[in-house]
Amino acid sequence: MSTTNLADEHILVPIDGAVASEHALEYATQFPAAEITLLTVIDPYDIDPVSSGLQSPVGRAGMPGYSEEWYQRIKDQVSEMHSQLVEQSGLDKSTVSTLIKFGSPTRQIVACVDEHEIDHVIMGNRGEDRLSRILLGSVTEGTIRRTTAVVTVIQ
Repeated sequence: MSTTNLADEHILVPIDGAVASEHALEYATQFPAAEITLLTVIDPYDIDPVSSGLQSPVGRAGMPGYSEEWYQRIKDQVSEMHSQLVEQSGLDKSTVSTLIKFGSPTRQIVACVDEHEIDHVIMGNRGEDRLSRILLGSVTEGTIRRTTAVVTVIQ
């Protein structure tokens, strides 16, 4: 991990569409000289087909054999969300990069920390689903336990 000032660090902000993750990005804007990476991880096994959120084309959660069109549609939706968040944040677009990964959110966040030499993770305390509202957030807790980077949790 870098011993430099936080303003000079590489910050990862996992974005899941929850208000807490937007607050995490707001907090990250306090360090305008930092390089910021937004990461959204889509877990195909954790998609609720009856929600108004991301939908499986086969109508059943836990079915990861979605079509390429489905994956592309999800990527397009997330890319648009990232663009809007960067625009709203007022950050210099040249200091912000975005990533979209598929798989286990905790594993992908930890892998991103390692692969992109992330110094600091700033993340929301929980996602939007009902169980996440009860707990600290299994993704947040897993990230804290498994990563070598400093983790700041924002409510």
